[in-house]
Amino acid sequence: MATTLSGSKPAALRFTKMEGLGNDFVVFDGIRQRVILRPEDIRALADRHFGIGCDQVLLVEPSTRADCDFRYRIFNADGGEVEQCGNGARCFALFVRRAGLSEKRDIPVETRGGRLELHVQEDGQVMVNMGVPQLEPGAIPFLADHAAASYTLDVDGQAVRIAAVGMGNPHALLLTERVDSAPVTSLGPKLEQHPAFPRRSNVGFVEIDDRQHLRLRVWERGAGETLACGSNACAAVVAGQGWGLLDETVWVTLPGGTLVIRWQGPGTPLTMTGPARVVFDGVWSFAPEAPGGTMREATLEQIAHQLNTDQRELDFLRKLTDEEGETLARQIASLEIHCGPENYTATHWEDD
Repeated sequence: MATTLSGSKPAALRFTKMEGLGNDFVVFDGIRQRVILRPEDIRALADRHFGIGCDQVLLVEPSTRADCDFRYRIFNADGGEVEQCGNGARCFALFVRRAGLSEKRDIPVETRGGRLELHVQEDGQVMVNMGVPQLEPGAIPFLADHAAASYTLDVDGQAVRIAAVGMGNPHALLLTERVDSAPVTSLGPKLEQHPAFPRRSNVGFVEIDDRQHLRLRVWERGAGETLACGSNACAAVVAGQGWGLLDETVWVTLPGGTLVIRWQGPGTPLTMTGPARVVFDGVWSFAPEAPGGTMREATLEQIAHQLNTDQRELDFLRKLTDEEGETLARQIASLEIHCGPENYTATHWEDD
């Protein structure tokens, strides 16, 4: 079902609310309906008081790669698109099977951070092959002269010792004696924004119980502290092995639940196994007029985003007269775009 800008009636998009260990998502089928999300749309969706509420918005699209079945796009609650989300990947696998988009148990997907392989197990748990962790600073990315198990950063004049790991997205990991009292909300945002991480970082506070068990709290880039972060759980095991403190198989307990991480060391792929669950299905209704601007301007900006138009081309479109510009944008979009949210209606609750 296409979403259009024609007329004055509110348009609607179907969505599914999902969660993996309490890390919650709004998931859109971008194959059967046209979905174009601006940062302000995502922020409105993610708002827990005036929107649907979520840590991330996930979008299913056709893949641009021959070796993948789908394109998996991830948007943080602040509106930014990011490379990777492990908990979201498990929900993605459940979503495409439940929606009838795939009957496979092994589902290769394309992400901004590379290719992932998702495997839905007989017990309903989902195992994600997260690929080979990146330890070279340039690949994370992290500003350092060479790879090391630990680095020291200056944070407000204090020396903070971290590990830096790339899982398709950047991670900083810190050892702490008691994760319950770790300075997640104070130190987390400072490390997220630290200049040593050019693309910011997801910050994990790690308490190691023994060689096969650790506890973890995470300050996520663009989302704040969440109940779980799958890619950070993976990075924590990589860091712990680098520190010589963990075995190949580790149970990682986060506030939202437990993941099983397996990694055989540098140069080998890492797997993450855990649950995913549907919470409810719904319809997000929104008005066709964009808040804070004309329909023409909203149309042009969204078309530019959808077609990866550069600034020069967008400026050219803006030079057209209002009538010419809106006509051209409508022709390009075939009217199948949306603007800002108004409200949503939950239509179905999923039992445990």
